[in-house]
This record gives sequence, structure tokens and C-alpha cells, in this order.
Amino acid sequence: MEILRKNKQEHKEIFLEALEGYRKQVVKLLEERLERVKNGKNFDLYFHLTQPVDQTKDYERAIGMLEMSLGDDVELSEMDYQQYVLDDWNWKTNFLTSNAFYSQKAAATVAATMTTSA
Repeated sequence: MEILRKNKQEHKEIFLEALEGYRKQVVKLLEERLERVKNGKNFDLYFHLTQPVDQTKDYERAIGMLEMSLGDDVELSEMDYQQYVLDDWNWKTNFLTSNAFYSQKAAATVAATMTTSA
């Protein structure tokens, strides 16, 4: 449970940092486009930005399931262990890479993953 709660907290920190970075980027792009409009220059209104997604509910669901277990010992499947303990969810790579543009923590995690896998 301690590991799962720690993983949830780290996820939430990355999400919040990415959300703030995303908002700053949106404001920057909107201001740039507004300036172009005001100056009579060509402009478009298409923004290719990926909005951060919060997966905290996955952690909360896992924590809730473990809290509802009747015994002191809980048997985990290999997939449960991969997700709950190793923090390796099926959405994790996409979460980190899409947020690396907005979050230093996500970017550092992606970089660390790439160096360990090389």
C-alpha cells in the first residue's frame, strides 16, 4: 500500500506540473495568434497540443480494492504487481512522453528510462 500511495503521489505531481505547463503554453500560443490577428497577419487557430490526462483514479481504484480485502495478505497477479508495485501501467509510457513537453519530472523520467533501456 505504501508503494502504491507513493506512486499515486508522484503521478499526481507530474500531472499537476504538466497541467500548469500546458496552460502556460496555451496562453503563449493564444497571445501570439491574437497579436497576428491584430497586426493583420496570416494566422490559424489550430493548436497541436496534447492536454495532460490524470490517471489518479486508477491508483485510487487499486488502493480501494486493497483496502477492501479481508485478510492481511493479498495475492497479486503478475499484472497487478507490474502496475501497483512497479508503477508500470499500460498508459504509463504515453502519459510520460506526452507530458514531457510540459513537465520536467516527466521529461527526466523519460530520459532515465531511455538510458536504462539502451
